Amino acid sequence: MLIKNQEQIINNGKNTELKEVRKEVLEILTSAVKAVDPYNVVKTKIDGKSIRIDAKKFNLSDYKNIYLIGFGKASIGMAQAVCEKITVKKGIILTNELKKTIENRCISILVGSHPIPSQKNIDATNKLLDIAEKCNEDDLLIVLISGGGSALLCKPRVSIYDLQKVTDLLLKSGADIKEINTIRKHLSFVKGGQLTKLAKCTIISLIISDIVGDPIEFIASGPTFPDSTTFIDAQNILKKYKLLDKIPSSVRDKITDGIHKKIPETPKDDDIAFDNVFNFIVANNEIACNAAEEKAEELGYKTMVITTNLVGDAKERGRFLVDKALNFQTYAKKMIFISGGETTVTIKGKGIGGRNQEMVLSCVKEIANKNFIFSSFATDGIDGNSNGAGAIADSFTLERAKKNKLNPNIFLNENNSYNFFKILGDSFITGPTGTNVMDIQVLIKLK
Repeated sequence: MLIKNQEQIINNGKNTELKEVRKEVLEILTSAVKAVDPYNVVKTKIDGKSIRIDAKKFNLSDYKNIYLIGFGKASIGMAQAVCEKITVKKGIILTNELKKTIENRCISILVGSHPIPSQKNIDATNKLLDIAEKCNEDDLLIVLISGGGSALLCKPRVSIYDLQKVTDLLLKSGADIKEINTIRKHLSFVKGGQLTKLAKCTIISLIISDIVGDPIEFIASGPTFPDSTTFIDAQNILKKYKLLDKIPSSVRDKITDGIHKKIPETPKDDDIAFDNVFNFIVANNEIACNAAEEKAEELGYKTMVITTNLVGDAKERGRFLVDKALNFQTYAKKMIFISGGETTVTIKGKGIGGRNQEMVLSCVKEIANKNFIFSSFATDGIDGNSNGAGAIADSFTLERAKKNKLNPNIFLNENNSYNFFKILGDSFITGPTGTNVMDIQVLIKLK
């Protein structure tokens, strides 16, 4: 069962129709997450003798030894699939999940912190890099990359304390993930394609995308892909968000050193280090949204996927989606709108929440008395700094809030969306899902 409090969420519907629709929303979200299950998406690419992706085939017999490293929220499921099909000499997985295991004694699981890196991450990364550095030219290194990898794979050019400070500032600034990862790449010895310089062998990276548009160079900060960004780009991002005077001096100095070529730029696409490196996306938000649409059609809905590239401020984009759906002319009795992507939140209050819950909370007044349901869900099961994975609201949510003396505006101003929906019992509780392809929104318009 994906959503642990599904009975409560269903029963929060005021009438039979809303209870049924809430149940269907949960089924649709569950189908979306299953479609990007890391174990399944990797297993389909391996037949025991080869790895086949699109038109590319790698015969495993061509390599003397096969090693494996992985980092990110989905790495354990991905690694399990590899180990069931391939004999791996040695491997290490770096994740933020505490309780999962792999049925292979050759694979070690190390746990780090996320989204703020810690010394544990550095220690674990060094062990992981030891494997990469031991690979010879006739070996194969399989690299499993997924969301969360930027924080977990950590070998910084500055102290861990200074890295924690700049990471925290960036996360709270409203910067998007590409901007954040541009900074991370230029404060690292391994991100931005630099991992490839350590492993003198063939590298196959299997990637679950958690960034809009699937830009490999930004997913987990692109450790096995050429970097198009520069130290100047990093400095401009810090200027854009007025952080240059707030970040530790070591960070500012390191970026300045890079601009003046005192330290090397990240490797670009003409670097020979990438000659035997192959990167493949095996799961993304589009796959999840398509699965959601397929399930919705099975349940009798007329469907529309609005976009799988949703970005921008969570509150603004939520209102955009609701406005588009409410004003869409249809004769369908049950119309569903699906979207996906990753929005941002500029933190101004001291509350608990995340972009998905904030998005839904921002629309509670807009959908009141409109026979409308709006939900937004983080596919990794973690929304911001909360225990929720997202939230659901319907045309009676505002009425229920007033009965509980909850003012949506006050909770929005404090970035306290989780506690708003927690009181109403409409925050999705899943725990870590083991995958991560950003967020999915499901909006339903009823006649």
